[in-house]
Amino acid sequence: MPTQLSHNEIKNTATNKEIIVVADEMRSPENVGMILRVSEAFGSKKVIFLGDSPTLEKRKVKRTSRSAEKGLAVSFNQLPQEIIKDLKARGFKLIGIEITDNSSAIKEYDFSKINKLAVFIGNEKEGINSAILKQLDSILHFDLFGKNSSINVVNALSVALYEITR
Repeated sequence: MPTQLSHNEIKNTATNKEIIVVADEMRSPENVGMILRVSEAFGSKKVIFLGDSPTLEKRKVKRTSRSAEKGLAVSFNQLPQEIIKDLKARGFKLIGIEITDNSSAIKEYDFSKINKLAVFIGNEKEGINSAILKQLDSILHFDLFGKNSSINVVNALSVALYEITR
């Protein structure tokens, strides 16, 4: 019979990619905490929250992050134009996870030659701001098969980070 491993018994491998997650105007403290947790789990070293997202001062953020923020550089209330300019100057490929009229399927995207990438995700209601979308290098989506046209932003980030790092 299989035995479940404890956290101390699991040895995760490191990704060879430098991944920064950029979250646009998050509204839910639980989503902020889970973005931190998922980002850290997939090897990101930095998470940037644009605009007025709930901060680490919120109890729900800390509870859902499960201390993931301790392994990340985290910044809040950042201005989109400054972040985009800085990331581009540092050689990051800017990828948005969004369904648009010209987005491409993430499963067909070749991440093998990209070592520095910033993954942009949008807020729970509006998605990624259109002014930001226009400045991204690529906009990617993944297929859904039910009646819903979208899923929770943290679940979408999880799928995207899995595809990027596999």
